[in-house]
Amino acid sequence: MNLLAGFADISIWQLVAVGVVALVANFIGGIAGYGSGALLPLVLVPMIGAAPVVPIVAISALFSNTSRVAAYRAHADWRRATIAIVCAIPTCILGAWGYTQLTGKGAAIVIGAMLILSVPLRRLLKHHGVRFNDMGFGLGAFGYGVLVGGTAGSGVVMLSLLMAAGLEGVAVIATDAMVSIVIGVVKVSVFGLNGVLTPQVLAFALLIGLLAIPGPFMARAFLARVPVHFHTAILDVVVLIGGVVMVISALR
Repeated sequence: MNLLAGFADISIWQLVAVGVVALVANFIGGIAGYGSGALLPLVLVPMIGAAPVVPIVAISALFSNTSRVAAYRAHADWRRATIAIVCAIPTCILGAWGYTQLTGKGAAIVIGAMLILSVPLRRLLKHHGVRFNDMGFGLGAFGYGVLVGGTAGSGVVMLSLLMAAGLEGVAVIATDAMVSIVIGVVKVSVFGLNGVLTPQVLAFALLIGLLAIPGPFMARAFLARVPVHFHTAILDVVVLIGGVVMVISALR
C-alpha cells in the first residue's frame, strides 16, 4: 500500500494546517482528556470529506492515548478502567460496524445534548453526594461503547462517566487514556475488516498520530502547576464545549 498516495491532491499548506491542529488538539487533550476528536474534524472534513474522518481519528488516537498513559500512568484507576473496557467492547464493535453501514445527524444531536446536560447533572449529583457505583458505571460504559464505536469526539462521554464515578483531575485523564487504547484497537480492527482503512486514512492517521505524541508531556508540565479543583473545572468547560460543537456540526 502506497501511503504517499493518500496525500494526492493535498497541498503542503494543508498538511501544515493538519499538523498544527494535531499539536494543539493533543495539548488540549493532555489537559482535558479530550480535544482531538472534536477539533480534528474541523480541519479534515473540508479537506477530504466526512467519510474517512472517524477511522483517521481512531487510528491517530492510539498514538495520543499511548502518550497520555506514558505521561500519567501513575494516576490511572485500573479497576474502573477494567470495568469500562469489559462493558464497552461488545457495543463498540456494534457501533463501529454501524458506522461502516450508515451515518446520521440525529445521533450527534442526541450525544451533544447529553454532554451539555451531563455537567449540571454531575454537579447536582455531587451536591447531593450521589456517585455511580461499579454497576452504574458499567452500564454507562456499555452505552458509551456504541457512541465511541461510530463517532468522532464522543470520547468525552467517558470523561463524564469517570467524573461521576468519583475520579478527579489527572486520574480522569490517565484512566480514560487506558480505556481508549483498548477500545481504539477494537474499533480499528472492525474498520479494517470492513475495508475502511484506505491509503488516505492511514496516511493522515500516521501524520496526526506522530505529531500528537509530544502533546501530553507538554500538558503534564502545565498541569503540575494547576490545582485539582481548577483542572476539574477545565474538564467541565471542555465537556460543555464538546457538546455544543457536536450539536452545531450536526445541524450544519
